[in-house]
Amino acid sequence: MARNTEAQCKQCRREGQKLFLKGERCLTDKCGVERRAYPPGDHGRGRQKQSEYRVQLREKQKARRYYGVLESQFRRYYEKASRQPGITGENLLIMLECRLDNVLVRLGFASSRRQARQMVGHGHWTVNGRRVDIPSYGLREGEIIAVKAGTPIEATIRDATELTAQVPAWLQADHDALTAKVLRRPERREVTAPVQEQLIVELYSK
Repeated sequence: MARNTEAQCKQCRREGQKLFLKGERCLTDKCGVERRAYPPGDHGRGRQKQSEYRVQLREKQKARRYYGVLESQFRRYYEKASRQPGITGENLLIMLECRLDNVLVRLGFASSRRQARQMVGHGHWTVNGRRVDIPSYGLREGEIIAVKAGTPIEATIRDATELTAQVPAWLQADHDALTAKVLRRPERREVTAPVQEQLIVELYSK
């Protein structure tokens, strides 16, 4: 299975802002962006020309890194979003937001998307009573998420719930029973990803 092995702190530094790829560490002074607030590489502190294409590309890369999606996956999401009724950019973000690994983070059951992907890949979560080991699984309205009975990572999940201040209104979580329900699809105003989706649409429309 293909995966991104690039250093996570470098990804945040490349985009010039925190993408919270390391969970709790991103909230401390050890955060790479806090320690070195400039892009990685020999020329990270040099002046860079801000062309229109570069701004659009950086926005697309930021979205990919934020949700932990590879380039080919991201392209497929965009193509699917463009075929759906409504605004393409909003459709794209909503599909990414409904990924199982992202929803676990939003619910507070994982401190980062990488941790969520690992837990899902190891078969620790069920959807509607059936084990799901595909992190990109797209959740739909009414589906029930629950931790697999007897899982050895319950303590890790409960530690992650302590970092969660609030669960989005489109989700319902029971942190005691470690279960949750998707109440509906999220609206654009409820998606907190630091992404300007219109720039991504402009990039792919060229």
